[in-house]
Amino acid sequence: MKVSLLISTYNWPSALDLVLKSALRQTQKPLEILIADDGSTDETKNIIDAYKKKTPLPIRHFWHKDQGFQKAFILNKALAQAKGDYIVQVDGDCIMHKDFIKDHLFCAEEGLYLYGSRVNIKQDFLPELFTQGIIDFTFLSKGIKKRTRAMRLPFFSSLYTPQATLSKKVRGCNISYWKKDLLAINGYNEDFNGWGREDSEMVIRLMNNGILGKRLRYRGIVYHIWHRIKDKSNLAENTRLEEWSKTQNLKWCPNGMDKYL
Repeated sequence: MKVSLLISTYNWPSALDLVLKSALRQTQKPLEILIADDGSTDETKNIIDAYKKKTPLPIRHFWHKDQGFQKAFILNKALAQAKGDYIVQVDGDCIMHKDFIKDHLFCAEEGLYLYGSRVNIKQDFLPELFTQGIIDFTFLSKGIKKRTRAMRLPFFSSLYTPQATLSKKVRGCNISYWKKDLLAINGYNEDFNGWGREDSEMVIRLMNNGILGKRLRYRGIVYHIWHRIKDKSNLAENTRLEEWSKTQNLKWCPNGMDKYL
């Protein structure tokens, strides 16, 4: 199976540095790393260019001009060019456990998408995190909360079964799916502007198209770096779009990724 690791980012190069550091130490390497950059400054580009020199692993940087939160747009641009037949997706503020990709691939099945949880790194730990460049955590590590999510117990993970209903735990920062399934729904919906619901609405269309969701509990672990809450001024409209896809059983969005293919 050829896998593309997709990382979304926006103007937080110090966090992206740790995420890329965790990507290069994966026990199972991806075919490529795609960075979907929602309009960051050159400081982020400099970090990415430095990592390109550190590894023979292809790192591909997709960027567009900063016009506010347009994550759906830049994800589509990156996904359209993905060479992998399977996508593992994280955010640029989520440090990956060393077996993160391995876990997603081990559990991947036709007709499924996978979603995992995130361990939260606390605000007061951030100076130490960035100064020391920490990417290794365990259940007992300081500076984290929701620490039971840091327990990697593959046997217990196997007890979770596919579901036909959307879980409230689905997050775009820890999800994986087949590229062909994404193409079948035309990717992310670019009617979404501003923070919120773009990931869950995409998943709703996957499920409307017959793709079941399976939770990765005790596998596929990421550590989410604390940050201030994003501007939610457009959340009501995004929630309306999400609800429309649900009630109308939509499987395709006209304003999607096909324009980039």
